[in-house]
Amino acid sequence: MNFFRSEPGSRDLRDFITLLEKKGQLRRITSEVNPDLELAAISDRILGMGGPALLFENVKGSKIPVAINLLGTLERVVWSMGLEKTEDLEGLGKKLALLQQPRPPKGIKDTLQFASLLWDLIKAQPDLDLTPSCHQQIFKGEEVNLDKLPLIRPWPDDASGAITLGLVITKDPETKIPNVGVYRLQRQTERTMTVHWLSVRGGAGHLRKAKAMGKKLEVAIAIGVHPLLVMAAATPIPIQLSEWLFAGIYAGKGVRLARCKTVELEVPSNSEIVLEGTIDPEEEMPDGPFGDHMGFYGGIEPSPLIRFHCITQRKNPIFLGTFSGRPPKEEAMLAIALNRIYTPILKQQIPEVVDFFLPMEALSYKLAIISISKAYPGQAKRAAIAFWSALPQFTYTKFVVVVDSTINVRDPRQVIWAISSLVDPQRDLFIIENTPFDSLDFASEQIGLGGRLAIDATTKIGPEKRHDWGQALHRSKEIENAVDERWDELGLSDLTGKEADPTLFGYVIEELMRKHKSQSQ
Repeated sequence: MNFFRSEPGSRDLRDFITLLEKKGQLRRITSEVNPDLELAAISDRILGMGGPALLFENVKGSKIPVAINLLGTLERVVWSMGLEKTEDLEGLGKKLALLQQPRPPKGIKDTLQFASLLWDLIKAQPDLDLTPSCHQQIFKGEEVNLDKLPLIRPWPDDASGAITLGLVITKDPETKIPNVGVYRLQRQTERTMTVHWLSVRGGAGHLRKAKAMGKKLEVAIAIGVHPLLVMAAATPIPIQLSEWLFAGIYAGKGVRLARCKTVELEVPSNSEIVLEGTIDPEEEMPDGPFGDHMGFYGGIEPSPLIRFHCITQRKNPIFLGTFSGRPPKEEAMLAIALNRIYTPILKQQIPEVVDFFLPMEALSYKLAIISISKAYPGQAKRAAIAFWSALPQFTYTKFVVVVDSTINVRDPRQVIWAISSLVDPQRDLFIIENTPFDSLDFASEQIGLGGRLAIDATTKIGPEKRHDWGQALHRSKEIENAVDERWDELGLSDLTGKEADPTLFGYVIEELMRKHKSQSQ
């Protein structure tokens, strides 16, 4: 099955902007707007309204326009991946699951799936562009000036302007396998920036290796790429694969790359702007504070300093940015899409998992709700522990609630019922103390070190219970069918229809989709 939709020319940022404009999902702002506080304030209000993507064409202090809110709705995230419907995300996840933990095919169906995946891998191979558009303008040495970029400062106490949606590209000093991540970069001087990455991320691992080898780490920042590449950088992948190959699997076609001018790295050839530099492992500067996804200002931390010595760019480049904060924000929409992609991958890692959900209201990663097919005592605890170690993205999940397969994990009414009726806090709470944790989580008693809580909200079986449990209420199929047959007779036919998603998340998404459809008509 082909999960990829062919969008004419949808290969770079400009084509995606054109696509959004054709669909009535882009608004051009021609009035002058200040990137210091004002631009983000306008964008945040539009995002909260479920409004369109924005292109600020007249940014104070810079000749470069700013694109923002491009991924501000789930609908636009799906379009960025070349898909039609949100349901297609799980189909893509099934394909990626084969890469996560491949197993020998057992029959003709499995064989055909592997053959299809092999063909996808062949098509996904990146190729080299010898005349890349990102090299149309080149600035080296004293010509490098970060102050010409429209760096966004979203919140009043933010330390400086920042790059928030650039691809940060490094290479393992030993294996030479590249890593592509999305990390925040803070302006320090006109030619230096600090990079804020967590210790578990690929770039941080490369820097540790470079330090052990007594070398500087080469870095390239690709700004203004197709959003699909941002999604690929945010997806958990097998360590032996590069994000470029993964992005090619997403797109159904290999990514075109270009060799950098001054470092031995490759970047998307149609990037709007590319910054090339190096990190001395011994050189750090204070980074922060910055408003972050937790809804607070992060602390000030010593962070690696990048010294840039070359900038390449397209003629009349476009700066792609975003900003963090309490959800909903663009990053929350990305997380919703990734939740759907993760599901088949997680099922393969933990076979008893039926479904799982990361509520946007819980920052899309702090709380996970997992439903399992329970077969033996203690299985809920096993599933929770397996979840925390299944993917790097779940390393900082603070709470895991495990429910029965009969519970809709996306319906808080059902989840709260399960916790309230099936949990004894003395028996069903499982805490792991002093684990590595998100340094942005100020609720932890020690920054960077915190506890995790699992709640077993499943039906208790075997030795998990010491007394008989009441029988669950349910109606027979016969009475339900009888009511169905009399529905029209009772004058209730106008109330027949699909029940709306009762979650706040579901309500918000439905409202955003409704508004977008009405605006595009």
